Amino acid sequence: MIGQLQAASATQPTRIQRADGSGFYQTPALLLTFESAPDFALKFESLDLQASKIELLNVKEEDRKTLATVRVPHDKVKLFLTRLEKYRDADPNAPIPEGKKRKPNDYHDFAESISAIKLATLKELWSDREDQYPGPNTPITWEVWLRTSDDPELSSEQLLREAAATLGYEVTSNALEFVDRTVVLVRGTREQLSLGADVLGIIAELRKAKVAADFFVGLRTPGQHDWIQNLLGRLTGADEAAPVVSLLDTGLNHGHPLLGPLIVPDRDLHTYKPQWGVHDGGPHGTWMAGIAMFGDLAPVLADNGPVTLEHGLESHKMINLPADPHNPELFGAVTVESINRLEAGVQRSRIYCMAVTADDSGQGRPSSWSAAVDTLASGADDDERRLILISAGNMDPAHHNTYPASNEISPIQDPAQAWNAITVGGYTEKVFIDQNVNPGWTPVAASGDLAPSSTTSVTWTKPSRPPFKPDIVMEAGNLGRSHPGAHPLELPELMMLTTSDEFEAGAPPFITMGETSGATALAANLTARLAARYPAFTPETLRGLLIHSARWTPAMLDRARTPDGFIDTARLLRTFGYGTPSEVELFSSANNALTLIAQDSLQPFLKENGAVKSNDIKHHAIPWPADVLRALPLGTEVEMRITLSYFVEPSPGERGWDRKYGYASHGLRYTVRRATETPEQFRQRINAYEQEEEYEADHHGETGQWTLGGRQPSRGSIHSNLWRGTSQDLANRSEFAIYPTLGWWRTRPKEERFGRTAHYSLIVSITTPDQATDIYTPVAIQIGVPVEVLV
Repeated sequence: MIGQLQAASATQPTRIQRADGSGFYQTPALLLTFESAPDFALKFESLDLQASKIELLNVKEEDRKTLATVRVPHDKVKLFLTRLEKYRDADPNAPIPEGKKRKPNDYHDFAESISAIKLATLKELWSDREDQYPGPNTPITWEVWLRTSDDPELSSEQLLREAAATLGYEVTSNALEFVDRTVVLVRGTREQLSLGADVLGIIAELRKAKVAADFFVGLRTPGQHDWIQNLLGRLTGADEAAPVVSLLDTGLNHGHPLLGPLIVPDRDLHTYKPQWGVHDGGPHGTWMAGIAMFGDLAPVLADNGPVTLEHGLESHKMINLPADPHNPELFGAVTVESINRLEAGVQRSRIYCMAVTADDSGQGRPSSWSAAVDTLASGADDDERRLILISAGNMDPAHHNTYPASNEISPIQDPAQAWNAITVGGYTEKVFIDQNVNPGWTPVAASGDLAPSSTTSVTWTKPSRPPFKPDIVMEAGNLGRSHPGAHPLELPELMMLTTSDEFEAGAPPFITMGETSGATALAANLTARLAARYPAFTPETLRGLLIHSARWTPAMLDRARTPDGFIDTARLLRTFGYGTPSEVELFSSANNALTLIAQDSLQPFLKENGAVKSNDIKHHAIPWPADVLRALPLGTEVEMRITLSYFVEPSPGERGWDRKYGYASHGLRYTVRRATETPEQFRQRINAYEQEEEYEADHHGETGQWTLGGRQPSRGSIHSNLWRGTSQDLANRSEFAIYPTLGWWRTRPKEERFGRTAHYSLIVSITTPDQATDIYTPVAIQIGVPVEVLV
């Protein structure tokens, strides 16, 4: 290895004359790749020595090996040489005194984790799938991740753009900024970018630019304009102060007779490029609008009762396919710009709804797009937290015949892996087929099971520590078969009804819609109605309640059942999330059910005596109907559901996904006082937590049973679980603690984020089996504490 390092360091830096003759482009550093042996952990944290300006650029897995690419200034190579020489010269037979560790100056762990050192090529900076790396002299659009420039007068983006003409590539987008990375799109060959990497030394990572998924599908269905007139006669619109669903889609044909009365064009219709116009160029946006406003129109039209809308609608034409696809813009930058433009106009409460996705082979790994969504949701750049709903994406219709196996290997699409977004997958309850029209046809999916269109995260694995996705599932329609083995097809009765983009000159004003786009519009409708009824709820609370109210159907549980009868909870979460939200749970509470919400914040970390440490643990003494619970018959089983919702600030550069280089700024976890604990014992136990993300708590003294096991799911930024036990035990469990886990706000002090505040929502529900048991009134009487009660 010493010889390999010496050979690499002997490489002379490339020098290219600047186009303006003002000097040369040349890198003052080497790019070195350190490689582990197969199935051996590389100590890549030892390669990041920023005090010496040695920077770890990226870490990836390849052929069971770990490869870490590091930028090393020429005059700092000697640091690694010194370490390797000390390891070489150390006496391997020297005894280690009992109770002592090996002396650090032999760098044993560091050296033995490395099997090879080589000069990095452009391919070592490639972090997408190896088979997607372009061939020689093949121009593609690259997603280029730039490190921070060493020159305070010239940013990495400026340097990249300045060198474009000389090196032959083209920078084709505006920039997307993250904590210590800048992302742009570049059109060029690997030869051109390889020269750029050698000369500029500013490229940290390369990926293939995403292409939007083909999600514009649907079938027409006959419509009658008298249906519309009947509905309009029963319809009352929302007031101007109501929240709105903000569609980031293909535009809106607002002349539709059902949408026109609800839209003020100058206020509600927007476009990314003025030359596109605001009309629906998809025709996807108008379909989404009908469901976002009314839900599935079929039961609304069939009902003769009054319809009072609680929310409004606005449209931002974010894409214009196929006329003007987003090449060169990054989808992340387009999303940021689209939301910023909406918020620069009318100030209103918004629920963002986006069913634009792109194929993703990243195994749930953060992308520039998903990280942009997480940044927007967390308010990291502007302190404005947002609720964003994204469709999980649809599987290739060509594989519908192999449902459900094909769904489990069709991954959720970019940017739906975003931690802070509500990712909406699909299930279905539409199983009835008109046998007079389609005799002998049968539904593909059973009632309550996975929709044939929906993707999952079943195949997502380490090292990127992906979150559980989707978060929830909504109705996404079903498919039918004419006979066993026949390829499934869409049938109108197995889909949702919505507004058509074509409604003039005798065209039917309705069309059928399903898939995860329709499911996402349906979720946006539900969330906007919740926001309208409870305007004080934060985005974290709205998101938390949607998931808190979700339930798994029997078909979902059966889908995740193992041969020995147990539930595979990871498979359950990666297929259905937390299930489908219940409107009853969201909008009403019976006497025997109670939901309490604490909207709060804490400072996870602080700097003390030069070191960044974990800081706050928040304790919540929730008002609890303890006397009522104790009075129930001995052994009465009750339920307690807990959901913790918060947003993280992303750091998406690919550098190992562990501890210091983790994606999330911080983590939060909850724990509950046990039935046998005193308040003081509870506090002592919480203060003793190691506060690691995967910490397995001591369960001594725990009673009852948690649905997802003794541990709450630790992936992502929302954690929910259900406890079942006796009413007597629950009576003593009225105290909760929220505590921080590690994140890059703590492990990367140079970013100076350790003093930031983390907002969260803690949602707790208790339910008793007896409808006559009133657990609401006792709490309502003592509710003088700042905890909201959902009734």
